[in-house]
Amino acid sequence: MIKLLKHLSVYKWIILAVLGLVFVQSMAELFLPTLMADIVDKGVVLGDTPYIWKIGGLMLVVSAVGAIASVIASYYSSNAAIGLGRDIRRKVFNHVEKFSLQEFDEVGTASLITRTTNDITQIQQVVIMMLRMVVSAPIMLVGGIIMAVSKDAELSIIIVITMPVLIGSILFIFKKGMPLFQTVQKRLDRLNLVLRENLTGIRVIRAFNREPQEKVRLKKANKELTDVSIKVNKVMAFMMPVMMLVMNLTVVAIIWFGGIRIDNGAMQIGDLMAFIQYVMQIMFALVMASMMFVMIPRAAVSAKRINEVLDMKPAFLDEGKLKADREQGTLEFEHVTFSYPGAEEPALTDISFTAKRGEVTAIIGGTGSGKSTLVHLIPRFYEVTSGSIRVNGVDIREAPQSEVRSKIGFVPQKAMLFTGTIAENIRFGNSNASQDEIEQATRIAQAEEFIQQMKDGYESEIEQGGSNLSGGQKQRLSIARALVRKPDLYIFDDSFSALDFKTDAKLRQALKDETKDATMLLVAQRISTVVDADRIIVLENGRIAGIGTHQELLETNDVYREIALSQLSEEEIA
Repeated sequence: MIKLLKHLSVYKWIILAVLGLVFVQSMAELFLPTLMADIVDKGVVLGDTPYIWKIGGLMLVVSAVGAIASVIASYYSSNAAIGLGRDIRRKVFNHVEKFSLQEFDEVGTASLITRTTNDITQIQQVVIMMLRMVVSAPIMLVGGIIMAVSKDAELSIIIVITMPVLIGSILFIFKKGMPLFQTVQKRLDRLNLVLRENLTGIRVIRAFNREPQEKVRLKKANKELTDVSIKVNKVMAFMMPVMMLVMNLTVVAIIWFGGIRIDNGAMQIGDLMAFIQYVMQIMFALVMASMMFVMIPRAAVSAKRINEVLDMKPAFLDEGKLKADREQGTLEFEHVTFSYPGAEEPALTDISFTAKRGEVTAIIGGTGSGKSTLVHLIPRFYEVTSGSIRVNGVDIREAPQSEVRSKIGFVPQKAMLFTGTIAENIRFGNSNASQDEIEQATRIAQAEEFIQQMKDGYESEIEQGGSNLSGGQKQRLSIARALVRKPDLYIFDDSFSALDFKTDAKLRQALKDETKDATMLLVAQRISTVVDADRIIVLENGRIAGIGTHQELLETNDVYREIALSQLSEEEIA
């Protein structure tokens, strides 16, 4: 918590102003009971009306000063707290941007979203309260005790008896509540995960009629969160009744013993009224402190979760300084082995091949053979366990990640589009692309026809995740986005799977001329997609089972021939 609060240093002048204003407000509140006592003892009792008007006017002025100070302090404390939230959120986002996919897999997207939203909101709320109460509560507590003792020292013994009871109950509730708040955040993570999966996977859920089962799953996650939240609130619910009971009993005791002292002439009526006011202020200072104790445990849990993200070191750091352009358009794998964290077996073992400028290198293999894993290593989404990968002759670990990725046009297996227009999505690959370049890229990607049929053409809006487009349309726009980048290395990770055979053939033909000065790495499931490649790499269980042309592999490689026979007839193969 303290680690995150250090970010408030940039708001030090605002915080000092808030503390000053809160001090003024607290002193005004402490001064009012004394003025009220004077009105009663010197004005009402003696029948001095001008004195009542004079002190009454002074009370109005003091009240106005306290109110103005309170409003301004609230404004500035909110300003500082919201600014802190914004700064932490930006820092978390910027830090997460440096993560490899390994860290995303470890923490989980749902948990990262909860930490960046709900947890930071908890920090903001507690900072607002701290700025208001961290000065106010001690001043009201100490000032109230001093003023109460000054009115009647003997009657103050009642406060000495009741305060330990209040403080003890607060500490007891604090001890019980802290572990429960930790559980609340974990249950909130779980609910967020289930909701996210249900919303993003709604098509699959409906296709398999899984709505009843998913409702049960959500109901369970929701109930778990509800149960622990109720448990927390049950613990916290004890606080206010205990406080009010102690406060009311204290007031009864003061009136009882104060009445006796007034009857004996040891105390005046105004002083008793002021004494009651000061005792109430002391009690409310403890109530404010207890409110802090309620919020701090939850905020501390949130702060711990945020710090866990900020303290996470990326699996690899961007320490490269060489430029990745010694040899334009080359890709080399040299004895590359890669294992996912915690996996018993490597996903890839001893992969070696070279892809040159102007060549098409295709990768084919069964499901789970390591095709997508292999292409994810090239943009350095994951770090190789051993061996080396060179792009344009430079080891990707020796060049900045941004430099390596600037040489790559990557089309992922699952087409991902963003909210915005079609033109904006294509410019994602090259922010400086002209309209002519965008149209050329869509023409090659076989996307021009369906774009022109849309009402607003290239300015047509794409909904979140491209939900208003078909799978084939999304793939073609993803390909156009890579083409407009004009990279040295194109990576197509099974990017033609949603295309019909006719569009697939036309697209591959159009790509030949566009990519003749670049290297193309093509991951595919269909033999028809890789048949014309200069080099086909056959993967099986993370190892290279064969390298060659289509004809060579048909004759010499059993794995490739088996794949071909599963898709083509003997006559087509011949």
